[in-house]
Amino acid sequence: MSSSEDNINLWFASHMEHTAMSGSHAGPLIPAAADLIVQTLLNDGKVMTCANGSANTLAQYFCTSLLGRLDQDRPGLPAVNLGADATTYSAICRDNRFNETFARQVTALGKPGDSLLVFVDDGHKANLIQAIQAAHDRDINVIVLSAKEKTDISALLQAQDLEITLNDLDPVSAAPIMMLITGIMCRLVEENLFGG
Repeated sequence: MSSSEDNINLWFASHMEHTAMSGSHAGPLIPAAADLIVQTLLNDGKVMTCANGSANTLAQYFCTSLLGRLDQDRPGLPAVNLGADATTYSAICRDNRFNETFARQVTALGKPGDSLLVFVDDGHKANLIQAIQAAHDRDINVIVLSAKEKTDISALLQAQDLEITLNDLDPVSAAPIMMLITGIMCRLVEENLFGG
């Protein structure tokens, strides 16, 4: 067996181990996150998402699954990825307000009863922190899906917020597990609203 094949086998084994650990550690919180999203939608709220870098693909996947569909034909559900509009994002950054990229949008678009879903793959991001603070100022619930167990973001969360954490994984190892968790949340939302 070549060294490349050995490495591939090790990567698959590591992924399966991380997935099993995450299922035990994070699994029990996924239904609670889905319930919070369902309550937001039933109360005519919307779900906003935000993330940095490659984690933004998770935010977009979540919004696409709610706006479009995941498993079944059904009405679209209101979800907005605050990182999807490159023009707005770059306009805010152009004015040297990178830390406000998401907070300005939360303040402008969010209303009490909405939810903000934050994806964190590497722990410490000032613009995500400001988005959470803006959400709290607007009485918006916050759900965090994080690759790390304890971050600066963890300390900001309030009693009504929810945090799902993995076992301190690096972004590359965390991404497929966070994608799985995101898909499960969307599936639960669909089932709870439209039946299974």
